[in-house]
Amino acid sequence: MPIQSDPALWRDKRHVLGLQGEAAAIRFLRDNGWQVLDHRFRLGRFEVDLVVRKGALVAFVEVKTRSGKGFGTPFEAVTWSKRREIGRVAQAWVDRHGRPEDTYRFDVIGVVFRCGVISGLEHMQDAFRMAR
Repeated sequence: MPIQSDPALWRDKRHVLGLQGEAAAIRFLRDNGWQVLDHRFRLGRFEVDLVVRKGALVAFVEVKTRSGKGFGTPFEAVTWSKRREIGRVAQAWVDRHGRPEDTYRFDVIGVVFRCGVISGLEHMQDAFRMAR
């Protein structure tokens, strides 16, 4: 699903930084053999940043972007409530697009920018699991 508004018109620097982080994550994932199936897949007011595929493995990826570590690492920002939201959206995606042969997991990509340049990008595979 495409972004509904024009990012060039966004005024909030956090939103712009987040979109830059998502773009960096997309490049990283594609360079590592992943196919991007969805960007910002929504269920009501909740969303999952990226849904990507490599063979029969589908990963729901939360991208957290920071301009430094003053507010903690990007991974610390994926709280239990955020994980629960991602899980609900992921289930909706699976219900609509999933295949019986697919395996699913939840990943987090942390992107850190310093002075407008990526100073770090880390992909935490299988970062969390949903309770059954």
